[in-house]
Amino acid sequence: MDAATLQQMLDEIFDQALVHHGYTNYMRDYEVIVYATADPRTGVEPAYERYLFRYCVDARCETSVPAETWRVSLDDRLIDHATGVDLEGYVWGVKWHSLCPGAKVLPESELTRRWARAVGVEFHEVRIETNAHHLTLLFSDLQVSGVPMGYAPFVTD
Repeated sequence: MDAATLQQMLDEIFDQALVHHGYTNYMRDYEVIVYATADPRTGVEPAYERYLFRYCVDARCETSVPAETWRVSLDDRLIDHATGVDLEGYVWGVKWHSLCPGAKVLPESELTRRWARAVGVEFHEVRIETNAHHLTLLFSDLQVSGVPMGYAPFVTD
């Protein structure tokens, strides 16, 4: 997969809602679940999309919420929208993050080249930025698919 195609796929999630991210239950691939909506006048129905970053050898997540906001956001009532909406602090309980400024493919690096040589497949690095977290993923391939309502990625068979 070339970088231009990858960036085009990632551009689709700009300004949508990230509702889940983490390694799959088999722990090799990393998934990002996005709730995508459009202006109702377009007739496009909202949908959940799964961005599956295959062969993910490195996944880093860091907060983008400033320390001073964290300081006033430790109250457990903030993890539930109903109890946190009128409190001072970051309301974690909205249960989604805005994918803005979105995702971008990073330039090829020594790290991507090293993994490609070691494993024998191409690797990419992507930075996904939301209003609360920044993700950096090192992976080989991206697959995008819809997911059904009620999809629970942490359930094991």
